[in-house]
Amino acid sequence: MTGLSVLDLCAVVEGSSIPEAFARTVDTARTAEAAGYDRLWIAEHHGMPGVASAATAVVIAHVASRTTTIRVGAGGIMLPNHSPLVVAEQFGTLDALFPGRIDLGLGRAPGTDGATAQALRHRHAGPDAYPQDVAELLRFLAPARPDQALIAVPGAGANVPVWILGSSPFSAQLAAALGLPYAFAAHFAPTHLMASLALYHQHFRPSVHLDRPRTMIGVNAIAGETEDEAQYLATTQAMMFLELRRGGRPLGRPPTRDLRLSPEERMMLDHVLSCSFVGTPAQVRAGMDAFRAQTRADELIVSCSVYDHELRQRSLRWTAGE
Repeated sequence: MTGLSVLDLCAVVEGSSIPEAFARTVDTARTAEAAGYDRLWIAEHHGMPGVASAATAVVIAHVASRTTTIRVGAGGIMLPNHSPLVVAEQFGTLDALFPGRIDLGLGRAPGTDGATAQALRHRHAGPDAYPQDVAELLRFLAPARPDQALIAVPGAGANVPVWILGSSPFSAQLAAALGLPYAFAAHFAPTHLMASLALYHQHFRPSVHLDRPRTMIGVNAIAGETEDEAQYLATTQAMMFLELRRGGRPLGRPPTRDLRLSPEERMMLDHVLSCSFVGTPAQVRAGMDAFRAQTRADELIVSCSVYDHELRQRSLRWTAGE
């Protein structure tokens, strides 16, 4: 299967530690590299006990240094938390260390709660700040002009593809207007998927970055020996979403055969996880192929929230067709 990547959150599961989470992420990257995945992206979150990837650029460097060919990137950097100059310097440094292997996905959500977001932000941003910050970051990453007063060193002229991440028509229109590739987070926010993709294709403007639209869609994929085993493994994912909706900060829990849901909870999960493929390897790949054809996606990036590390690696290998 071509056009397939992995989204990793450096998950801290129940009974494990942050160092173990980083070791599992490296192992996941090596598994993905051997299985032929295109890239592994790491997402920025803050203040969440179950996610260890807060210092995203640092983790990307760690993973890239322990792999050889797979692209490694941010899916994404939450730009409201950072100065565009600092992001350009960080990813310019990564590109210099790992040439041709670094991606930069940008999001506009803080990736955390309100109090933590206030502690992270370098300034109070108005509603128009995100598009302006993206444009500023693109200028810092472009080749420096002779008359340019402020230059990102490293950063200027870096070979770092920039993606716009999102789950709404706003992000689709911004990606289209800037002529950038677009990644949609359907693995947890599928509501506006088809409308956003249509807007992106309709309004895309070719640019120095991209001559035609390019889309990636986040999905959930869990493969097991049998459909029953896969559904059992997927209860870890369901419990995480339930706790998040209740305002908790979950660790990944062991799967259960006694997951009790109210009708409202079942309806919520059916919607939030509607872009999920859970079953045997053949069922998962067939479902993803049909989804790709329906959405015209150039690439799918899979989230695989399985508690047991070895079973997660097995699922990723099977999803890739091994």
